[in-house]
Amino acid sequence: MPLPAPILQRLIGSARVGRASVHRAPIGRLATIAAGLLLAGNVVAQSRSYIDLRYIEPVHGDAAAGEKKATLCVACHGANGNSSAPIFPRLAGQREDYLYHRLVSFKHADPKDPYYAASPMTANATALSDADMRDLAAYFAGQAPQAAPVDPAAPVQQTAPVQQTATVDEVGQRLFNHGDPARGIPPCQGCHGADARGPAMSVHQYAAWPALRGQYAPYLSARLSNFRRDQPADTSNSFIMHGIAHTLDDASIQALADWLSSLPPG
Repeated sequence: MPLPAPILQRLIGSARVGRASVHRAPIGRLATIAAGLLLAGNVVAQSRSYIDLRYIEPVHGDAAAGEKKATLCVACHGANGNSSAPIFPRLAGQREDYLYHRLVSFKHADPKDPYYAASPMTANATALSDADMRDLAAYFAGQAPQAAPVDPAAPVQQTAPVQQTATVDEVGQRLFNHGDPARGIPPCQGCHGADARGPAMSVHQYAAWPALRGQYAPYLSARLSNFRRDQPADTSNSFIMHGIAHTLDDASIQALADWLSSLPPG
């Protein structure tokens, strides 16, 4: 279900730009964002302008052209989008619309934005054309995700058995599938899919929700921690994630990240 437009429109003036709706909100004004049946909450949009992803059109790119343009990308994200460093997200098999709109965000980011200013992606995306971003998204979305290789030299941790009510993985799985109503945490699967491959519905804003299955735990933890700090604040989906992340404590973030990263990618 799309975010309720009447609530937004009472608070924020909007202007249509291209295929997306860009809203401009005065600094400090309270913007109330509700996500269908899953989330109803308030967020403060300390905002310049942001992209409304509720009405986006499907992204189409040329994967073959994208492969030729991906030379710089593989330095951090690995061959075919299967990165080996956990600070860089896996791109292989990620949803095409999500990848495209992330590149758009990096390309049009305010250089003074505390989130985007700290990322090397902001500079890398500056020279990309719209066609480049569509082609790159199509290429990486079409690649087969692979499990990270096991380092044979890595020590095997031996821990003594302890009495506990639930393992970290069990906590992460429960939060993803069911949330925690007592703490106001909605189930992650509502937007990211029951199998963490993204929602079954792939139109409008749902197409721009990423797959999380098999993603690196450090990257997921960093993203959720940034959302809890209301960063980034440049899309309607980001505002939804701000409200959700505020309900998560450090242990919950780590449990979700660890469980999702333990799932076979793909």
